[in-house]
Amino acid sequence: MSVIELNDVSVTFHEAGRTVEAVKHVSLSVEKGEIFGIVGFSGAGKSTLVRTINLLERPTGGKVLIDGTDITGIKGAELRELRKKIGFIFQGFNLITNVTVGKNIEFALKAGGYPKAQWQERIRELLQLVGLENKIDSYPSSLSGGQKQRVSIARALANKPEILLCDEATSALDLETTEGILALLQRINRELGITIVFITHQLDVAKQIFDRVAVMENGVVVEQGNTFDVFSSPKHPTTKALVERYLGIQVPPQLVPSLPAGTIVELRYKGDAALEPLISRVAQDYGVSIDVLHANVEYFGSQAIGILIVLVAGKGESLSQALAQLRTHVFSYRELDRKQLAAATEQGGAKPAETQEA
Repeated sequence: MSVIELNDVSVTFHEAGRTVEAVKHVSLSVEKGEIFGIVGFSGAGKSTLVRTINLLERPTGGKVLIDGTDITGIKGAELRELRKKIGFIFQGFNLITNVTVGKNIEFALKAGGYPKAQWQERIRELLQLVGLENKIDSYPSSLSGGQKQRVSIARALANKPEILLCDEATSALDLETTEGILALLQRINRELGITIVFITHQLDVAKQIFDRVAVMENGVVVEQGNTFDVFSSPKHPTTKALVERYLGIQVPPQLVPSLPAGTIVELRYKGDAALEPLISRVAQDYGVSIDVLHANVEYFGSQAIGILIVLVAGKGESLSQALAQLRTHVFSYRELDRKQLAAATEQGGAKPAETQEA
């Protein structure tokens, strides 16, 4: 069942005498209880799109439906009621700096009309949930970035929302702190059944927690689907560029000119194939030498996506058969000349060029 539906949504701004189309005819749905991701490079329109869900940005075209109800035109008390159902977590925390952690959450409870007699109990409950029960009287200035974001999460959950919107909620945090925040959000999703929409430019985030994902570029959703499927077999150049940046080739450029004779091959594999000892088996079966120049395997949930750059050296029919065997066991096979390899290493990743898919 879809809890959020965006039907042909557009957002256009008029500023300084020019028209900016920030979001262009986007349609997507988010299922109840899932973690849905929106990814893309800076300026893609991700933040503007997610803000249409709670009408922080009003669509200039199309419809936004929550639980099947068109909310696009609601205002006043009706809009305030809607926003109780939708929590929002900002990248910059947006805490009130001159009041305590407890007062920050109290502000949200008051704004949402939560029964005053239950405020203190609810504040303690929320701080326990995010692991900050001993920080109720602390001020934001005394907290680390991760702690500030945990307070922000507690505040967003104050009025028991059904939906949680996260706008680059981890991009200002270090890796270890990010891991903790993502684990907390997964627990909130799992234990409270809250639907989460999370926007990011970080594939590290996407691979860990997204059930499904939409990729944006220039205000348009260019690709969407199951997270593993989208990133293991990207179709659009933007998705390919995101994956290349993440799984990119890292062969030292100075090594390329001195490589021995042979065929350089880029192999991409996914799922169970990533766990097979393919290279050693092919080398043994066909009497060829296979040197691994670069290897990277990443897990999206429990499923693997990997890239290998290998140098295959052999003669005649044995070499041809070895290359054919490699081709049949991967979903993407591409032979590179030294110029292409050098260009790829200088950019930190291979260009999303044509591949041959099995």
